[in-house]
Amino acid sequence: MNPHDVPFLDSIRRARAILGAVCALQQALKKAFTVTVEVVPPPGSDPESLLEALSSLNPSLFYGFSVATNPVAKAHMSALALCTLVSRKVRKPAILHCTTRDHNRLSLQGLLWGARALGIETVLAASGDTIAYRFRYRNTAVRDLDVFGLVELARAAGLCTGVVFDPHPETDGLKRETERLKEKAARGAQFAVTQPVYTREAAEQIAEATRPAGVPVMLGILPLRTPRHARFLHEKVSGISVPEHIRLRMEEATDPVAEGISLSKTLLEESRSMFAGACLMPPFGHYEIVERILAS
Repeated sequence: MNPHDVPFLDSIRRARAILGAVCALQQALKKAFTVTVEVVPPPGSDPESLLEALSSLNPSLFYGFSVATNPVAKAHMSALALCTLVSRKVRKPAILHCTTRDHNRLSLQGLLWGARALGIETVLAASGDTIAYRFRYRNTAVRDLDVFGLVELARAAGLCTGVVFDPHPETDGLKRETERLKEKAARGAQFAVTQPVYTREAAEQIAEATRPAGVPVMLGILPLRTPRHARFLHEKVSGISVPEHIRLRMEEATDPVAEGISLSKTLLEESRSMFAGACLMPPFGHYEIVERILAS
């Protein structure tokens, strides 16, 4: 650690202790199984079609929206801007994803204060997806503050703060990530959201591993769309494993979209006994499947 960071972090810890911010989402997770819907901002400046799609959803089926920031390290509309638009248009809470990849310490501080001023109450602190090698000639990651420092910074800003739990199944990283979650909780994290999983067995393993951290955990559920989508997630996306028998089900399905929805509905129901909630991640902007998955 840089010795110049010590007074800075000490001041954050003192501010966090004084603030003791009440986390509405954390309280909801403790009371009942709570669902959020992840939203990907558009790759441009026009949010109208997205806002219309979100406005058409039955608001009684979920708690609020979780707004991604430059997913897969590609440029999209500002997540802060979209959070504000969604909150005003749809009248549901919006969770701001905030990464150490895209901002230095000064920018992160301003972003968090700005979010608070705009009425955003909750952020999800993450490192951010790695920039693909072929794009590194024009894009660089920042990361002058790690995710643990970001958690403290967000709490000091008076924000309810969640974190990502990514066990990296491709490298058997469950044990390491479990220890990281404990450290994130010690720094002030108030809930966690997992990377998507596709089997009850994987969900049970994560539920058991995350229990010692003492924070509510939401299971990530990303519905499969096509056999090609399943293969891509399994082979190309870090942190996601789609088991062979699930990929085979998608290959053999006469209606792959319906099969993906069915798999997600089953996992959602199974997760109710293991997790405090779930984050539903509709792929490719297909928000119309949200009600098919969440409606009983």
